[in-house]
Amino acid sequence: MLPLYTPTAPTLVRKPFHRDGWVYEEKVDGWRILAYEDGDRVRLVSRNGRDRTRRFRNIAAAISKLSARSLVLDGEVAIYDEQLRSRFEWLREPDPDAVATPPVFMAFDLLHRNGRELTGRPLRERRARLEDVVDENDVVLTVRRLARNGFEAWSEVIAGDYEGYVAKDEASLYEAGPTRRWLKVKQKDWTVEEDRWQRRISVAPSAD
Repeated sequence: MLPLYTPTAPTLVRKPFHRDGWVYEEKVDGWRILAYEDGDRVRLVSRNGRDRTRRFRNIAAAISKLSARSLVLDGEVAIYDEQLRSRFEWLREPDPDAVATPPVFMAFDLLHRNGRELTGRPLRERRARLEDVVDENDVVLTVRRLARNGFEAWSEVIAGDYEGYVAKDEASLYEAGPTRRWLKVKQKDWTVEEDRWQRRISVAPSAD
């Protein structure tokens, strides 16, 4: 039987930043889900422990076809519009004329595979294994990585009108609950004046 996991919770900070050895990922505006595959059985479990498998049957079916006997994925269920922006409200009432994707699973971590516990391995290794698992799948995808520089990554957030980004220490292990080795910045907390300031910066010292 697969172990049950408590999701890692990134810490919210106000300003974008750059740190060497960190990566920057699109912050998906969706439902946080842990996906468990154990043999022929797949379960999609929300952050608060609710089973969402029946709600997202297409995702469960796609996960059952991945190249693993057993696995646990962490990610977000999302629906994207034609500009490839995730739209949280469409998980309840999608706009059929503007939807570019059905519900998809945007995976950003691999916690367990084929009986091997991976939470004690660094993120860079878990991400590489994750990409191998979801290769060439059009329903289970990896979350988009942004520029290696945190300020350039934030410019991509602004240009793409994404919700924000999640910055992660590539050496980080997978921790249950809150952590400061994953930090998130949301665009809604960002003012026009701060955006103008940020756009003048290419590289700056680390800041929270």
